[in-house]
Amino acid sequence: MATALLDDELWGLIEPFLPLRKRRFHHPGRKRLDDRCTLSGILFVLRTGIAWQHLPQQLGYGSGMTCWRRLKEWQQAGVFQALHERLLAQLRAAFGGEKTGPSPVDRRKLGSKHHLITDANGTPLACLLTGANANDVTQLLPLVTAIPAIRGMVGRPRRRPTALLADRGYDSTAHRQALRTLGIRPVIARRKTAHGSGLGSQRWVVERTLSWLRQHRRLRIRYERTAEIHEAFLSLACSLICLRTLRGPFC
Repeated sequence: MATALLDDELWGLIEPFLPLRKRRFHHPGRKRLDDRCTLSGILFVLRTGIAWQHLPQQLGYGSGMTCWRRLKEWQQAGVFQALHERLLAQLRAAFGGEKTGPSPVDRRKLGSKHHLITDANGTPLACLLTGANANDVTQLLPLVTAIPAIRGMVGRPRRRPTALLADRGYDSTAHRQALRTLGIRPVIARRKTAHGSGLGSQRWVVERTLSWLRQHRRLRIRYERTAEIHEAFLSLACSLICLRTLRGPFC
């Protein structure tokens, strides 16, 4: 199980971003549990959805609380955002080419909502967490702003798409104008118009990416009281999707 969750390739990608912690010479206290072990525990919780306190000790991942503290520490250090950006750069270098533009949609659930923006292939570029009562359109510009500068090809790193596709939940004249000001062509379905715009033939990729996120059971229900931990899981899951894309087609 440990090998399947955290193989050498994934560990080699994450390890350089982990902050170094020096052990005190005087009164060092208990030795810090190995980072690879605790990261395996974090991935186990993300994948299975198991509660922290139910993490089996016999797996050798440490206690659930140890893994929780390590996840919080790494999220605050920006580890998972850095990992996501590195994998996006590798994807861009590997596949290159212009995209038709990212597609933002929401995922409705009690308490919280995920707002996702992807490229035309379904690669997650950014994902935001809000309360379930947040209107979709309020996260349109924050999603665009959250796209990191994606390196990996010759030239200046791109931060903005050339076009953006979205469903009726993002219909807003003001937001269309804001996108045009940023140099982005809005392709957004309008409310109170007949269905059949044709956007569905392109927007299905983001629905597929959302289903990939849901394969990580810890994201299905918001257990964490603090958004920070759930956002860490969300960022890590996006990185795992990027890594699977690099390795080959999805099953």
